[in-house]
Parts: sequence; C-alpha cells; structure tokens
Amino acid sequence: MTNQMITARGLTKTFRSKGQTVEAVRSVDLDVVDGELVAFLGPNGAGKSTTLRMLTTLLPPTEGEATVAGCDIRRDPAGVRRRIGYVGQGNSGGHTQRVRDELHAQGSFYGMGRRETRLRAAELIESLELGQSANRTVQSLSGGQKRRLDIALGLIHRPELLFLDEPSTGLDPHSRANLWEHIVDLRRETGTTIFLTTHYLDEADQLAERVMVMDHGAVIADDTAWALKESLAGDRITLEFEGATDAAAAASRIGGEISGRVVTVTARGGDRALPRFIRDLGDAGLEVVAATHRQPTLDDVFLALTGRSLRDEGAHAADATPEPVAV
Repeated sequence: MTNQMITARGLTKTFRSKGQTVEAVRSVDLDVVDGELVAFLGPNGAGKSTTLRMLTTLLPPTEGEATVAGCDIRRDPAGVRRRIGYVGQGNSGGHTQRVRDELHAQGSFYGMGRRETRLRAAELIESLELGQSANRTVQSLSGGQKRRLDIALGLIHRPELLFLDEPSTGLDPHSRANLWEHIVDLRRETGTTIFLTTHYLDEADQLAERVMVMDHGAVIADDTAWALKESLAGDRITLEFEGATDAAAAASRIGGEISGRVVTVTARGGDRALPRFIRDLGDAGLEVVAATHRQPTLDDVFLALTGRSLRDEGAHAADATPEPVAV
C-alpha cells in the first residue's frame, strides 16, 4: 500500500498587512505519496513559499490541518523537522565556515553521532562533487557549489521528504543542469520524496511526475505535465497565406486567431490536424505558404488557466511574504 508523505486539508494562512487582511493561502488540499517528485508552480505572491513554510512548520497555519512524513504539523512540529529536509531560497551555510564543518555541525543538530555524521558528510561531499571545496569557506564557493552544499545540508540526516524552494534560481544553465543531475541521482539511489517550487518550467516538465499550479493562494490544477498540456493547452498551429483576405477566409473555415496573413489555431493532436488543415484549405482554393506546429508547454497551461504567462512573472524573484500577525 502506498504511503502518504503529505496530506493537507483546508490549509490557510492569513496575514495582516497595512491594516488589511491578506489571505495568502486559501484552503489548500494536498496529497503527495512516498517517492513522488511534485513540482509546485505559480507566479510570485501566489502562496507557494508560504505553503512550504507551513508544511515545514516554519509558519503556523491560520486554519486547516496537515500531516507531513507521518507527523501532525500542529501537534508534533519537532517530529516533522526530524523527518524532513528543507532547502530554502537563501544559502544555508555560514559564510565564514568550512564546507565540511558545516555538514558536521548540521549532523550534530539532528542528534547524529560523530562517526555517523562524518561518514554521511563524506558520502554527500563525494556524491555532490564537493570534494575539492570541502575545506574551503562557504563564502568562497560559486553559486552552483553553494546550492549543492544547501542540498547536502538538507540531506545530512537522510530525510524521508525533501522540500526545495526555488533550488536553481540564479544559477547559470550549466550549474542548473549539474544541480539537477545530482538531485535526480540521489533520489534514484534513496527514493526520497521531493516537493519543489520552481519558476523554471522546463525543470517541472522534465523532472516532475506531477505538477500543481497555484494562483491567488489556491491550487487551480493538479495532474501530470502531459495531461495538463493535453487537456488545457493543446498544440499550437500557425498557417501563413499570401494575403490577409485568404487568412480571414481560412479562419472562417477552421477557426483560430488572425494576425495579418497568419492564422493561429490551438488543437489537440496538432501533428495530425496540420496536414488535414492544409488539405481542406487547399480544396477550398486557399493555399498555405508556410506552416508550423508547436507542442504546448507548461507556460501555455498557465496562460490557459490564468490568462497570463508564468514566464513573464520573472524567474529571479521570491514570493513576497509579509510579517505574520495573529488574525
């Protein structure tokens, strides 16, 4: 029987900001099973990081309940923290401390014995390719090395569940790819459940078994990336004609949006629909002079759900979270 790693019902967080009540997270229900990699998407301010902070017991919920790694976040926050790893948006290591020393200190915080900590630290240093940096100070590391150290700190106690909040934000493409290669390898070896937020849609599309989309504090979609793209976006077909008159006539037959001489159509199974469109329009005397077919992306899904592009929200800004005041 599959174990539930995260179960949340009605999770809500309300803040007071500038004399007004702000509902940052609104009655969120979550279910994540053991071994899943789930991506949590949404624009800045959607409530993603606030949700993670509640699930990791860094913020108390205003309403609702959640069980994380078998422990209730309200009644047993210490139990939750013992069983999870959390990598936030900032770097975790002390700037003037050496990499190896930071790992040893983190192990001691979790009550690990000295020998166990040293063995585990050595294992993570090797697997995350930090060997040449082990005796360097954290402040001397590159951005990619710091994020790999953050992952190591989150994994030192072998957590059942790892939360990653924008783990690759600010990294160059090579460092991003390198970081994810290490995370995927570690997950394959240990079976760790991973729950992550990211603005990089390619990461979610390629890596996550399930994608959840959040907007205005609520979860508005939850499925595999493929299913979301198939049901909500569809393939994008563009057809170009000799003139705007032909384009308008084509749009009246097959639908779509007109922009000058170009008609854009969204359709399921676009690879099959495209030759059919060209054939049918040709039979009607409307010659297609150029055509393209593009499969949908998760940004197309977000656009279909919210009417705006997630890419436009910017990949380098964190959720703005006001200071909590009891409400």
